[in-house]
Amino acid sequence: MHPFLDEWLTYLTVERNLSENTISAYRRDVEDYLNYAEKRHSDTPKELGQLAMMKARDVAAYLQSLHKKKIGARSIGRKLSSIRMFHRYLTEEKKLETDPTENLEAPKSPRRLPHVLSAVQVESLLEQPDEKTPLGVRDAAMMELLYSTGMRVSELVNLKTEDVYITAGYIRTMGKGSKERVIPIGERAAEKITGYISDARPHFLKKTNPADLFITRLGKAMTRQMFWQIIKKYAMKSGIKRKISPHLLRHSFATHLLEHGADLRAVQMMLGHSSITTTEIYTHLERARLAQLVKKAHPRG
Repeated sequence: MHPFLDEWLTYLTVERNLSENTISAYRRDVEDYLNYAEKRHSDTPKELGQLAMMKARDVAAYLQSLHKKKIGARSIGRKLSSIRMFHRYLTEEKKLETDPTENLEAPKSPRRLPHVLSAVQVESLLEQPDEKTPLGVRDAAMMELLYSTGMRVSELVNLKTEDVYITAGYIRTMGKGSKERVIPIGERAAEKITGYISDARPHFLKKTNPADLFITRLGKAMTRQMFWQIIKKYAMKSGIKRKISPHLLRHSFATHLLEHGADLRAVQMMLGHSSITTTEIYTHLERARLAQLVKKAHPRG
């Protein structure tokens, strides 16, 4: 391994306490870059000499070579981030005088629009649980609440019984970055949760009464993986062919709200997005769907 790469990775491990997987990813990215630098400046002494010869145009040429290999913009951006961190370390440690990556911008990834379910598909999905059984009541309450609030699945499974305020019509959750937010819930979701707490949840309680709102038949807290399997099971029963996940209900919630005239800022607050830009992707989705509808239905489309 290049001695300065080894030194940098040791710094990241000891000083930054990064995980083994992260360190391995940085190693792969920078090793590939160092191999390129060695070939590009093969007449220069190895180790630091070749890195000292690398200018912004050389790094740009390296990124272009990755593009020619059909490597995606997202992956190229990640590699540039690794290389930039490496060069910044070398300049801060006075091993290099200049940083050739300082003013380079990563290629922009094409914005991917999220997939959503139609209102009819959501309705079919929510009708699948057998609410004559305690498990069906629980599953119906979880799916209804997820679609009613647009919360993340991690927020859903981490809900505590004390976080639910049925009479007031809202729940309290802790989102990304430990940011607490209050989300209103619809009447149907409130009814499902009330029925679950009074009629179904007691069936799962064992010797203890856990604080978790949604629990398994063994009285343990529901996990993301378990709920994912529940969603997949009901999607299959409802005839939904596409790949489905709990996050698909979050996307559908936001899209359907905007379709019915909801304010973008209100949707942002409910989703817990720190930036309105993140929420705006759903307006792009709606425009794309409208354009597709016009193309399909217009006589001169």
